[in-house]
Amino acid sequence: MSPRRRLAALRPQRLGLAIAALCLGTAAPGDAQQIDPTRYHRAERLLAWNVNPLISGGAVAPQWMAGGNRFWYRNQTNDGAEFVLADPARGSRTLLFDHDRLASAMSVAADTAFEGRKLPFRTFEFADGEQTIRFNANKRGFTCDIGAYACEVGDTLVNRTPFVRSPDGSLEAFVHEHNLWVRPAEGGDSTQLTTDGEEYWSYGTTAPRPSQIIAAMPARPVLQWSPDSRRIAVQRMDERNVEHMPIYSATSQRPKLYTYPYGLPGDSIIAAFDIHVIEVESRENLKLQTDPQPYLTFTATGMRDSTWVTVKWKEGGDRLYFVRGSRGGKTVTLYEADLETGEARQILEEKRATHVEMNLDLIGGYPNWDVIAGGNEILWFSERDGWGHLYRFDSGGELIGRVTEGAWTFGDLLRVDEAAGRIYFTARGMEAGRIPTMAELYAINLDGTGLTRLGGEDADHTVSITPDGRYFVDSWSRPDQPPVSVVRDRTGRVVLDLETADVSRLEEAAWSAPEIFEYKARDGVTTMYGLIYKPSDFDPEKVYPVIDYIYPGPFIGSVGRWNFGGGTLGGALRGDQDALAELGFVVLQMDHLGTPYRSKAIQDNYWGNMGDNGIPDHITAIKQLGARHPWIDLDRIGIYGHSGGGFASTDAILRYPDFFKVAVSTAGNHDNRSYHAAYAEKYQGLLVRDTVAGTDNYANQVNASMAANLKGKLFLMTGDMDDNVHPAMTYQVANALIAANKTFDFLILPDRAHGLNEPYVIRRRWDYFVEHLLGLEPPADYQIQAPPG
Repeated sequence: MSPRRRLAALRPQRLGLAIAALCLGTAAPGDAQQIDPTRYHRAERLLAWNVNPLISGGAVAPQWMAGGNRFWYRNQTNDGAEFVLADPARGSRTLLFDHDRLASAMSVAADTAFEGRKLPFRTFEFADGEQTIRFNANKRGFTCDIGAYACEVGDTLVNRTPFVRSPDGSLEAFVHEHNLWVRPAEGGDSTQLTTDGEEYWSYGTTAPRPSQIIAAMPARPVLQWSPDSRRIAVQRMDERNVEHMPIYSATSQRPKLYTYPYGLPGDSIIAAFDIHVIEVESRENLKLQTDPQPYLTFTATGMRDSTWVTVKWKEGGDRLYFVRGSRGGKTVTLYEADLETGEARQILEEKRATHVEMNLDLIGGYPNWDVIAGGNEILWFSERDGWGHLYRFDSGGELIGRVTEGAWTFGDLLRVDEAAGRIYFTARGMEAGRIPTMAELYAINLDGTGLTRLGGEDADHTVSITPDGRYFVDSWSRPDQPPVSVVRDRTGRVVLDLETADVSRLEEAAWSAPEIFEYKARDGVTTMYGLIYKPSDFDPEKVYPVIDYIYPGPFIGSVGRWNFGGGTLGGALRGDQDALAELGFVVLQMDHLGTPYRSKAIQDNYWGNMGDNGIPDHITAIKQLGARHPWIDLDRIGIYGHSGGGFASTDAILRYPDFFKVAVSTAGNHDNRSYHAAYAEKYQGLLVRDTVAGTDNYANQVNASMAANLKGKLFLMTGDMDDNVHPAMTYQVANALIAANKTFDFLILPDRAHGLNEPYVIRRRWDYFVEHLLGLEPPADYQIQAPPG
């Protein structure tokens, strides 16, 4: 047995740093030897903004056009990008326009050279039918005829006020000075529809956060047009008496204070909205007669693709249905609105002891409910049997029967073909032998018969349906398989190939796909899944420190979507796990009990005890991997995460100080009593104070309360302008650590909001793990180049 293999097999308790030196061909830290700087160069090459341009083809995000099923999308190529027109009915994929001719026309109009494959815009609007496109480029507004290839350019940008266009395409609804307005889509005078909007009680918008004000990024209005374009259902948010959070920018001669409404658990008043129905022609304003709905409590996205999903119009616009969630999210109720009086008739109610979900994809999923059969039947998502499934109810709320059942979960309700009595949907966990969190496309009859799989590929499918319901745009991938995008018909047959990702240039940059692994969760029964990232020069005879990336859920999870990129469409690689591994670590990313997409019991595992964070499963998984693989050093375990992951990584090193030796935590919500009520109350419960004991039911998740436990190395970071996870939570942990006389590292980033995905933060994270897990000196002030733009 070689000396390295002997070391790997024995893994003596106190040889971690010496092993690190062996692994990297360096001396032990007593010699103060620096890590090989080329590792930083190699790691930088694998950051997402460097590797994403090396992928051509891939996941398609369709932009629907007039005419039923045509769409366009922007496709990345080896030398830039192209705009593609897809027509499923004709089975054609063509370029939307001549890119070189358009670049030439733009160059003439703007007296600036443009390249056809590197056009400086990603999206546009059609005008004059589909003859003209309008877009912003180089801080100017362009209007280009893509038939004649002639462009006009203005010194001012195209109007940036967000709007929602009417179904007939004639009007655009927008918000100005807290009131709802409409304007002709092709230009002309605007019409004011409401007059009583005011600050903190606006139609269609909420009070902007400081980061939105600074970035001049107005939000898209929260509204939905009726299908006949005669009415608008609009949210009116009441934040007038919500307490404000203070935050200030300290980088100017005179620091600037910002305040913004932000409801916390236990507050008697949080933001809540009413629903108003506006008649466009008469401007009549009808307020629906229900109690105000607490903000963002009951379901998934709330708004997606410009559609406000709280409401559904039916019968062309003559009927309106809406759902209302309770504070804390334990109840969701479906109503039908009387469009003459505003009265609301309750149809059915869903209650859970923890919280109600209407879609388990809480980032990209629409709530799964619909009204069919002329209002006589309801399709309704429920986890009443422990699994997310679809049920049928009559108009009085009586159960007719279930549509789906089994030990798997219903995903997205894509289409109801009432004439054929057929439903098209995605689901997870139905196919044996597959990772149960990957979505697949199916169809089933309304009575629960005729279940048919329409896809087949062992991958995670992101599916969009054409507006006419005849075709599906299906992009599938896995963490270890690049995306493929096709168009299917309603039988599942592929009628048009769109894109197959090419990652050859990515592989030339020393990238390799992560390895998928299985482990048994803390209960010893539930199989969970994760990803392993290794350095490109990985040697199984060496021993490597482990870094665990964590995002705890309960609404996403560390892995997120099980596709190539981890996002809804798989358009970007995951964080910087690849890059971090290249420095000489084994990096892990794994699901755990408490994350979605599977059973209700799995997601609810630590409801009311957010301090759990799934960490016991991470410890269990790492120990199982250490038993399988001698190249894992169980004496050198690090952990990091951002936002919820910042909360969880600090929690990990304080709650399990003998297991986790190093933690880097950015922008953590370290005490959810200081985080917004909609999230905290959904997963921890309504705040209940015990005045006798002087505590409350949130005490089990407060990181500051465990400050005295710190043994290892902890690095806290926060932006001082973080208006999502307020920096006060990180300050509270720092204050407790100081009181406990603990040594730790603390970085406040001036004028930064919540994101923190910037080169300086990444480099400081790298340095911290290199110094404290590898025992080596990082290169002095290594500078990561910022991404373009």
